[in-house]
Formats: sequence, C-alpha cells, structure tokens
Amino acid sequence: MSLRHIFSTTLLALALCASASAQVSVSIGQPGFYGRIDIGGYPPPPLIYAEPMIIRPARVDYPPLYLRVPPGHAKKWHRYCDRYSACGRPVYFVQDDWYRNEYAPVYRERHHHNDRRHGYRDGYRDGYRDSDRDDDRRGHGRGHGRGHDRD
Repeated sequence: MSLRHIFSTTLLALALCASASAQVSVSIGQPGFYGRIDIGGYPPPPLIYAEPMIIRPARVDYPPLYLRVPPGHAKKWHRYCDRYSACGRPVYFVQDDWYRNEYAPVYRERHHHNDRRHGYRDGYRDGYRDSDRDDDRRGHGRGHGRGHDRD
C-alpha cells in the first residue's frame, strides 16, 4: 500500500466519524421537526391537499398518516416518501402554520417538552446536590476510592 492510499483511507474514515457525531436529534414539538404527527385528541388539521397522497398501492388498507414535511416534499412526494416509510400509505400533509401555532405549543405543554421544572436538573436547582455532597451513607463524596479519604 502506498502512503497516499493510507492517507486517503484515514481521511475518509475521519470524515465519516465526524459526520456521524454531528447528528442532531429533533423531536415532535420543536421547530425543526418533520415527520409523523399523531392528531389524536386534536381537531382535524388544515391540510396542504384535501385528498391523501398514495405513491404505491398497498395490499393492506392502512389508516392515513398526518405528516409535516419540509417545503417541496409534498409537491414531489414520490421522491421523498421512502424517507418517511410512507410510500404505500395514504398521507395527509398538515400546514406548517397549524403545526407551529397550534399543534407544537399544545404538544410541548402536554408533554412538558424542554420544561426545566420537570427534569433531571431539579436536584441542582433545589440544592439537593449541595446538601448531599458530604453524605457518607452512599459512600460518595469523599476521595476517589483509593484510600485518600482515610484518617
């Protein structure tokens, strides 16, 4: 193997690792979320198209999906339906204004999305960690377990 081949292989591996670690997770209720929306408990949303889109007929009658998709995906649905695993299903596209102004705020409220009052940080804000830092009962907080905490 030449040095050039080894260098290019290493560079490619580093690029793949960097791209894998740079992924961002966006969940329902956040502004950048695109995907399936469960409208159970909500009134029927305003739709981009009145009729559902079906790219490939399916052998099974599936219930329709409600999706929020980026601009352009609904128009060229045949190109993008695989990304949503929805090519053989009837799909309704919800309007973006409805998602942002009605669905997402209610969803966040119901699920306490990004709500600091209901998270793992409660203990830090309420002083839990400070008062328990010197607690011997758990065996934590004094030394690193290598004999440094002995008298």
